[in-house]
Amino acid sequence: MSSKIMKLAIIGAGRIAAVHAAAAAADPRIQLKYVADIRREAADALADAHGAVYAKTDAIFADDDVDAVLIASSTATHADFLEQCARSGKALLCEKPIALDLARTRAAIDVLKQHPVTCALGFNRRHDPQFSALKQAVVDGRIGQLETLTIISRDPAPPPIDYIKGSGGLFFDMMIHDFDIARWLFDEPIATVSAFGSVMIDPAIGEAGDIDTAMVVLTTASGRLCHIQNSRRTAFGYDQRIEAFGSEGMLQAVNETETRLRHTGEAGQLDEPPQYFFLERYRVAYGRELGDLYDAWSTGSAPKATQEDGYEALRLAEAATRSLMESRMVSMDEIG
Repeated sequence: MSSKIMKLAIIGAGRIAAVHAAAAAADPRIQLKYVADIRREAADALADAHGAVYAKTDAIFADDDVDAVLIASSTATHADFLEQCARSGKALLCEKPIALDLARTRAAIDVLKQHPVTCALGFNRRHDPQFSALKQAVVDGRIGQLETLTIISRDPAPPPIDYIKGSGGLFFDMMIHDFDIARWLFDEPIATVSAFGSVMIDPAIGEAGDIDTAMVVLTTASGRLCHIQNSRRTAFGYDQRIEAFGSEGMLQAVNETETRLRHTGEAGQLDEPPQYFFLERYRVAYGRELGDLYDAWSTGSAPKATQEDGYEALRLAEAATRSLMESRMVSMDEIG
């Protein structure tokens, strides 16, 4: 194991930044040095909680003692900060997406090509223990040839309308994780996208130009199929499941509960409800994600999710949007 300590700065002081800061504090190989945010009070509070200090972003990029930057600010700022990381020679973990359009994303990736640094994308689900085990079982051939995937991702409740308005839409904000998981598990180019969506939960979401319920079918170049379901509401908690069906069997990743306790009595079997939201469900994954950044930075290896994975997931989100708007199957050859 490397003995190097990675000096880390976090840009952003919201709820996801707090998760990352806690993960950094729990990893003895990482030292959180700075927290930056346009809200000084929030940055100070997060920094104080983990032995760091507030700094402006310019100071972070100018400090040669900072090895890596975790970009957890608003989506509109991601590409600019990513480019600043590259130009200042700092490794980075950027929350998804890099940007909400393909041209801006490609421009940022071009800067990374000109100034190569370790760049990890925040597709935390690749680091989830269950999902990682499912991936390895597919690679090991435990179900023969993978033929179909079913990915279910449902939030417990819709986010605020102000968030919806700036999110880029369900395909770019929510289902983009599922697009990435589909690409990761198939390990084969997606050929076509067929998307269907409705407003079934909150009319205000439709008025904001978005949908709250969606189904998408992906086909790969060899004809394998993936069905993705998203909903912004679930009566029983955060619903996160995967079924991988193959020529010799099936693999399933199931919902996590708080303790996995099951009660059996006269009324039958009662399981605990799923953990309520992504902050609880993927807490372990966030820690492993940051550990993956450390490993890539310290050894020169590639992170499990890179900027190119971010670009390809964004292409799928763009294809899904076009499919929904035009009521047709979209070939990925149409998407830049």
